[in-house]
Amino acid sequence: MATTAAADAAPDGLVMAEGFDRELEQLKTFLQDWSNTSHNEVKPLIEWQFLGRSKYFRPVTVFACHTAMSEEAVGEPQIRAAAAVEMVHNVSLVVDDILDRSRFRRGVLTMHCRFGLLPALMTSGYITADSFELVKDNPFNIQRIAELFRRLAAAENLQWRLRRHPLGVEDWRIIAGEDTGSMFEACACLGTGDESLRHFGHLLGMLYHGCDDVGDVKGAVALGGGGEEDLRDGILTLPTAIAIRDPETALLFRNPSPEGLQQLLRKLEEALPVAEQYLDGIAAEAEAEAKRVAPAPDGLIALVRNTRRLSA
Repeated sequence: MATTAAADAAPDGLVMAEGFDRELEQLKTFLQDWSNTSHNEVKPLIEWQFLGRSKYFRPVTVFACHTAMSEEAVGEPQIRAAAAVEMVHNVSLVVDDILDRSRFRRGVLTMHCRFGLLPALMTSGYITADSFELVKDNPFNIQRIAELFRRLAAAENLQWRLRRHPLGVEDWRIIAGEDTGSMFEACACLGTGDESLRHFGHLLGMLYHGCDDVGDVKGAVALGGGGEEDLRDGILTLPTAIAIRDPETALLFRNPSPEGLQQLLRKLEEALPVAEQYLDGIAAEAEAEAKRVAPAPDGLIALVRNTRRLSA
């Protein structure tokens, strides 16, 4: 299963929260208060999972979309919506870590390795329930959180069903648009309270997903072949979709072996310049959409450019 560990480990000097320090402090306080009032059986797990390791890309997207479309300051409704999105994101991380059998995330033991499989699964259910509780007074937000959970579930099934299929870049766009695009669409809609920036969120999510794909390959090459989870599982990433245009590389992708994985990794490294160029195109689309729709697009453009740097 594809994860976002590489992208969450942002390059030094990258400030995704630029201009939203006050709002993020409010969000952290809100999440801490929520954790403090959670049931004693799950409180240690929630504290562990939300242990200040997040770069808060998704909440920042909520805030940036709000300020791009409204002259009103970010208030409690946006803080609650951002907290709900952060909860959904963490539920997806718990499930990813279990399925990937990951022992660590960003240098810290994963929840299921620290507390056990059943407690981790049950706590993810608890977090899910509370994400809906946070937005219970806003039908539009309830619908967006429900839509997000449904799309994430379907996207993971799609991605797994299509593993080891030598598909193309358009297929990658569909997967990325549902897997990560759905998350950032939700952020955009929750930030604005309507659908005006949904397509911008979709493009931003695809960009994030693609930068993560490229960053994973760069990390694997730097590690001398480590970090090959997506290759091992046959997940269609952007560099893979480009590399397997070559029939011999497609065969390597379909029929992996220890030697074949190393050969495939070299082919993916060769595909990186084309992948980077493709991501530049998505970034340009996102910037154009921000300028087309938003009265104050500067924050959205900064968000796109910072996201693009995630593959550096």
